[in-house]
Amino acid sequence: AEILEREGIHCNITLLFSTAQALAAAQAGATLISPFVGRIYDWHKKSAGTGWDEAAMRGDNDPGVRSVQTIHAQLKGGGYPTEIMGASFRNVGQILALSGCDLLTISPELLDELASAHGDVERKLTAPARSGRTAPLQEGEFRFALNDDAMAAEKLAEGIRIFAADTRRLEALIEAMA
Repeated sequence: AEILEREGIHCNITLLFSTAQALAAAQAGATLISPFVGRIYDWHKKSAGTGWDEAAMRGDNDPGVRSVQTIHAQLKGGGYPTEIMGASFRNVGQILALSGCDLLTISPELLDELASAHGDVERKLTAPARSGRTAPLQEGEFRFALNDDAMAAEKLAEGIRIFAADTRRLEALIEAMA
């Protein structure tokens, strides 16, 4: 991202599941990051199994929402210009809990739910007072932080495997057309 951004090619860093990834992307100068709120939620729900309490894990208690709140506070408090676009929402509550985020990508079904709702939407995220940028993450620190977060490590590896499989399928289709 750092090299591409220097060349004037704006980057959206996706498959983003951790604060370490967000901070590294911002420090590289990425234009946009897309934390996957719903996939973080899914992992925690699956991990909790029968112990998952849906009512208790709504709104600000949703692990995907908490992740974006933390990322937002760190990046905005650090003065990074990187925009944050919450993605992969599972319900309207997640969207409303992140109102005020720079951008949100919302499915048509959830947009319809929002359109039929009544009342005002309260802004939940605001830029905190600048606390100054953190020291740049060194590669070792980044790797440790990512691997220390089981959800982020698992979801990132899973996403890369899926992208790689899709790439192989695309290459096979292109080759078949030649």
